Amino acid sequence: MKTSDFDYELPESAIAAHPVEPRDAARLLVHEIAADRTRHLHVRDLPELLAAGDLMVVNDTRVRPARLLGRRASGGALELLLLEALAGSRWRALVKPAKRLAAGEEFELESGALRGIAIERPRDRGGPGPDWIVELRGGASAEGVDALLERHGRMPLPPYLRKARGEAPEDPADRERYQTVYARTTGAIAAPTAGLHFTPDLLARLEHRGIERAAVTLHVGLGTFQPVEVEDPAQHAMHSEDFVLSGAVESRVRAARERRARVVAIGTTSFRVLESCAEPGRLVRAGSGSTRLFVRPGAAIQVVDVLFTNFHLPRSTLLMLVSAFAGRERVLRLYREALAEGYRFFSYGDAMLLLP
Repeated sequence: MKTSDFDYELPESAIAAHPVEPRDAARLLVHEIAADRTRHLHVRDLPELLAAGDLMVVNDTRVRPARLLGRRASGGALELLLLEALAGSRWRALVKPAKRLAAGEEFELESGALRGIAIERPRDRGGPGPDWIVELRGGASAEGVDALLERHGRMPLPPYLRKARGEAPEDPADRERYQTVYARTTGAIAAPTAGLHFTPDLLARLEHRGIERAAVTLHVGLGTFQPVEVEDPAQHAMHSEDFVLSGAVESRVRAARERRARVVAIGTTSFRVLESCAEPGRLVRAGSGSTRLFVRPGAAIQVVDVLFTNFHLPRSTLLMLVSAFAGRERVLRLYREALAEGYRFFSYGDAMLLLP
């Protein structure tokens, strides 16, 4: 298996620059694996496609407005993407331009709403990279940094999405639209995009149909949208991402197995949490920590029965995960069909439901 086996031609016109409204009006490619049968429906049809008693598992992470624009004391432009909160008021951040910043240098962000100082460049990946340890504090306001980020920070949209928008990459609506309606726990730098399709009305209709819902947390990190650069996927170094699967979710999965119901992963992030916590008998064990799980063809799928997901980047770990679930050739065939049918791809695009 080679990384180039997961490449496909994607015209720029197929990349969704903005979401459809309402959220559940997105198109849904429904594929039954055993029957090799495909239908073209909409996300709003999901209650009729799942069965009473099925357990949907969603990711309740909340995206932090972690992108900040600013200026150095010299007047040069600066951009930060906050990756991880550290002790005190320090953060690990991607900085542009990283090479021009010097340890001890101070700078202001978002017109002085926040101020920062460069501390050091971590060397845990074999040498200096674009990431820095920075210390942040409020500017003129007495508010804490988290509150200032919520007010002044920008949503960390994927680079391909900003590129697709051309001259107008910023949209105030992204502050609400690039969050799931059930987001609860702040910590992600990218949205669990399959969950962006759900509305309160759709969730209510699913519940009315007897389809259950449980929430895990996985804080989506920097590696989510990065293509695999090495030709042998086994040599790819996965970024770690923090997760939580509670005792309540462990019990809900066990109850689903006892009633012979299916576990439905809403998105690849929920999938990775479930499979990271897999136990014999298609069960899970409660836990928390970080995961580097890389699911690719040949891996045994131990927990997930049904997968609801968006259309993913070529050569990405997410495309490999979906291929592990449904088969590489089948998935690439479905992607070609989706392109022929005019489906919209990536974060704000349409969705796919893979049934047994």
